[in-house]
Amino acid sequence: MTTPRIFGREPSAILGLIAVAVQFFSAFVMEVSQDTQTAVNAAAAAAVGLVVAWIVRDGVIAAVTGLAAAALALGMNLGLDWSADRQAAWMAGVMVAAQWFVRTQVTAPAPPNPPKAAVTAP
Repeated sequence: MTTPRIFGREPSAILGLIAVAVQFFSAFVMEVSQDTQTAVNAAAAAAVGLVVAWIVRDGVIAAVTGLAAAALALGMNLGLDWSADRQAAWMAGVMVAAQWFVRTQVTAPAPPNPPKAAVTAP
C-alpha cells in the first residue's frame, strides 16, 4: 500500500511544515508561547490523522495513531521527558495495538473466482 498524500506530500511533511511555520511565526511575527505552539502542533497532528483516515477509508489505524501523536506532542510540551527512542517505542506500540484490534474486526476480501492452477506438461 502506498503512503497517502495530502496536497501531493506525505503527512509527516505536512506536519513538519506546520511546525516550522508556527516557529517562524513566533520568531518573526508575533511572540507565541511554547504551550500555544504545542497546542497548534497537537491539533495539526490530530487533523492530519483525520485527513489520512478519510483518504484511506479504513481510518481506525490512522485516526488512533494521529491522536496518539497529538497526545505525545502535547505531553512533551507539558513536561513529559521522553527520549526519541521512548517516543518511537510508544508510537510503535500504539500502531501494533491499533492494527491488532482492526485485524480482529475485518475480513480480507477474496476474489470472486479464484485463479485456477496452471497445468504444465512434463
